[in-house]
This record gives sequence, C-alpha cells and structure tokens, in this order.
Amino acid sequence: MSIDRLVLFFDGILVLVSLAFSQLFHPNWLWFTALMGASMIQATFTHFCPIARTLKALGVKPGPAFK
Repeated sequence: MSIDRLVLFFDGILVLVSLAFSQLFHPNWLWFTALMGASMIQATFTHFCPIARTLKALGVKPGPAFK
C-alpha cells in the first residue's frame, strides 16, 4: 500500500473511532473528529501531513499525493 492510501485509511479509522466514542462515552469526542477535519484541510494548503512524514520515514513507498 502507498502512503496516500494508508493516510486515508488511518484518518478514516480515527474519525469512525471518535464518532463511536462520542456515542458510547461522551459527546466531547466529536472535537477529535473536528480536529481531524481541520488537519486534513491544513494539509491541503501546506502539504504538511505528520502521518505521511512518519510513514515515509518508515520506508513506505509514496503515492502521487505524498512525494
């Protein structure tokens, strides 16, 4: 799998987990979902994605978005 697909997978898992936690434990978990959305918007403009940089350092091959 490329970095692009792993970043999307990881972000999707985090959003779904925070939504589940907001229903099971406390609604404040929705702030985590909002943070993930803000991080994705920020990455669009700055091309800085901590997850992508970490995966690249681990040797995962980049896709077209994260070179």
